[in-house]
Amino acid sequence: MTAGTGSERPDAGPDRGAGGRFEVLRDDWGIPHLRAADVLGLARAQGHNAALDRAWQLETERHRVLGTTAAYLGAEAVDWDRFVRRARLADTARRCYEGLAPETAAWVGAYVDGVNEGLAEGAALAPEFAAASLVPGRWEPWTPLGVWLSTHILFAGFPTKLWREEVARRLGEDHMTLFATDGPGTAGSNGWLLTGDRTTTGAPLIAGDPHRFIEAPGVYQQIRLACPEFDVVGLAVPGIPGIAHFGHTGGVAWAITNAMADYQDLYRERLRRTPDGGVEALGPDGWYRVHAHTETVEVAGGEPETVEIVETDRGPVIIGDVHDAPSPDAPVISLRHPPRVTGDLGFDVLPALLRARTVADLDAALDRWVEPVNVVLAADTAGDTLHRTAGHVPARPYANRLRVVPAEDPAYAWRGGETVPLPRTEVDPATGIAVMANERGLAAPLGVEFAPPHRARRIRELLDADTDRSPADMAAVHTDTRLASARPLLSLLAGAPALGPAAERLRDRLLRWDRHMDADSTEATLYARLRTDVVHRLAAHPALKALTAADDPWRSTAYPPLFRPWLATVPRIGYALETLLTVGFLPYEDRLAVVAASAEAVAAAAEETPPGPWGELHRLSPWQALPDAVPDEAARPGLAGDHDCVLSTSSVPGVTDLFARGPAARYVWDLARREDSRWVVPFGASGVPGSAHHRDQTPLWARGDLAPVVTDWNLLHRTTHPATPRPEGAENDEDKAPMTVTEPTAPALRPAVHEQKVEGFGTVRLVPVDPAADAGLLHGWVTEERARFWGMADHTREQVQEIYEFVDSLPTHHAYLALRDGVPAALFQTYEPDADPVGECYDVQPGDFGIHLLIAPAEGEGAVKGYTDALLTAFIGYVFSDPAHLRVVVEPDARNEKALARMVRVGFELGPEIQKPEKTARLAFLSRAALGLA
Repeated sequence: MTAGTGSERPDAGPDRGAGGRFEVLRDDWGIPHLRAADVLGLARAQGHNAALDRAWQLETERHRVLGTTAAYLGAEAVDWDRFVRRARLADTARRCYEGLAPETAAWVGAYVDGVNEGLAEGAALAPEFAAASLVPGRWEPWTPLGVWLSTHILFAGFPTKLWREEVARRLGEDHMTLFATDGPGTAGSNGWLLTGDRTTTGAPLIAGDPHRFIEAPGVYQQIRLACPEFDVVGLAVPGIPGIAHFGHTGGVAWAITNAMADYQDLYRERLRRTPDGGVEALGPDGWYRVHAHTETVEVAGGEPETVEIVETDRGPVIIGDVHDAPSPDAPVISLRHPPRVTGDLGFDVLPALLRARTVADLDAALDRWVEPVNVVLAADTAGDTLHRTAGHVPARPYANRLRVVPAEDPAYAWRGGETVPLPRTEVDPATGIAVMANERGLAAPLGVEFAPPHRARRIRELLDADTDRSPADMAAVHTDTRLASARPLLSLLAGAPALGPAAERLRDRLLRWDRHMDADSTEATLYARLRTDVVHRLAAHPALKALTAADDPWRSTAYPPLFRPWLATVPRIGYALETLLTVGFLPYEDRLAVVAASAEAVAAAAEETPPGPWGELHRLSPWQALPDAVPDEAARPGLAGDHDCVLSTSSVPGVTDLFARGPAARYVWDLARREDSRWVVPFGASGVPGSAHHRDQTPLWARGDLAPVVTDWNLLHRTTHPATPRPEGAENDEDKAPMTVTEPTAPALRPAVHEQKVEGFGTVRLVPVDPAADAGLLHGWVTEERARFWGMADHTREQVQEIYEFVDSLPTHHAYLALRDGVPAALFQTYEPDADPVGECYDVQPGDFGIHLLIAPAEGEGAVKGYTDALLTAFIGYVFSDPAHLRVVVEPDARNEKALARMVRVGFELGPEIQKPEKTARLAFLSRAALGLA
């Protein structure tokens, strides 16, 4: 049956009139398009929108900056809080804010004003606040700079120096870089540029994907920012104004990857306590007094912890405590990094990027970029291109890049304000292709460890295969699964002598394998099993045993737990497997024997339990701030790919086949027609659970598809939302009018017409459908194949909205969302039969009350035993809460045997078939008397 009651539909196009200080419109994916009369109004709009869409994420980031996450997340968060306080990130953010140009400070301040204006309302939308008993706080003008610092403080991977110290101490100085690779704590990306000679339009294309820890909600927010000065689409970082890493201004587009540069140093300090309780450090000129104070970290469910904050002339001490005598078993290590030294985080660049119209504009702005150090690709509509590095890399001895260096030795000091020259190159005119994938290439003079070259080589190979490329062609590059790093292991497998019959079959199968880590490939699973076994056998090899003692008490106590991912040996072996199986650290015969033994073991296990498809094992495991928040299966899709594939979904070889790092977004920027650009994120535009756009992009992202970048304002939608209070002093002046904020009202915030706790199921609330806000959600439900009996499979989103606007206008018909513990679970509609066409098909009795029910596809009837019955219990409870309702009437499609059986199961009595214009229906009735109700 259809949701409407007649064929007439009102003309209900979205109201797109401008008004107020800014407005928010959205495309069909809920992506916000913001426009305002000036730059500051737009910054305020961006902050306000972020507060509504991502309140929980913003507050999590604010607390991470302050080192106060343990106060509501508990003991597991203490180590981060301790590190952030010791590293003095909040104080560094304050310093950097004070150094901003006045116009940039005003711009950041406007963003913060918007956050503060919207945060309470956004928190009311987000159930996590109640779950954590957290009340939103207030953002300071410098808070966005702190968010940027905390997001990137581990980006350059300084903890890798601790690992190299371990390798040198246990295996010898000669092997310090034996495990060099893209380590587990760093972040990589793919990016590529095609000049106009290589595209169908004759204009450049830029595409790629940042690889980061995938968080829920996502670390990147698709957004559009428009005012008279600029109109930019791109991927913003929630909590940061503007668009920093990936953007398209209409005239110029840009993208970045991590340059893998080394610009943070670790110093081994000697500290001692003075008689008056102060602290002294040993420097090149002897002992001197340093800054020291204590702070208290509050811990939910535990005792507060006192942290001593010490800062030497090198920088804040992040590892170890004050000791009167140096001890190799208790190192004291300080961190030195550019923003702390210079008081400059590069935020003055951000508004300049938004105003860029050409490659030359962008290039000039990037000269002031500080952190993180990136490789940048850019192109403009005139066909000009850019390939350069950007950031601050201090000049100092090469040894500083490799390991922890002594603080008291002047040889390891930074050379004043001197920086390392930043490499740049030209896009090769012969190929028309530039690629960046964290390999040892353009940025080689800036770092020590880089990603293996496989991703970069494979991208070039794929792009070289054709000279006429369109935005649609980029998906095949984004999702390529060729695993070139499998070669050394498979070569040793090919050379393994005297294998048993099962291992021979395994060898033959893997040597015929195309080396693609496809989701449906069982060979990929077999390879992963073999790799895991090899990693563990190498970890047990006598040559590495000194490094792999799992319960080494020194390592577990010398360094804070925060750094353990960088110090875990098995993952290090897994990521460096290609090197360990190739170089001469282990004799060739030993490597051959390890692979042969693994082949026998894996083959025997495969004979007993045949491997399933790789995608069944290789599933997303996103990070969430609440440790007890277990994501549902829809948030954990199984994917193709692997660490060294272009589709870099990084599991941890030897530890788990799950992956937490991967494409945190994908994009294609078209310089011919910006509206032909494409993008996608892992989850959705909204960070609010239950929102129609909370996870609606996950299926797109999982299969490698991209959503269109909408640039036509007439194709966007406006939804109503209460205006925020007027600025102080504003009366009727038009230039001080309250801002028009067009945001959806989340279902969880709406007043309920009925609330009922169903034992073993949860609390069911019925809230009125908001046609504009819920159109996307309902459209997704009613157009599913499983909802074919609903009769709306071919409807557009706009048609669905119009139908429910019409239903909402009728006093006899009502539509509700059923929320199960705050999450939309079903569409429930009621009607008075004598005011509905169904009333013409049977003898309506006084007290008859009609209902329709559609279960949400995301949950499904089988998600919980008795799922639909539990919902029906609540619906019937609602209907019969009105004593005037004597009998419930339903009329499902006569072919819908499943629905009919369900009705009989819960007590309905089947009636006759009736003929309606759109279907043949079967009536069913449930009376108050049958339920024993008075």
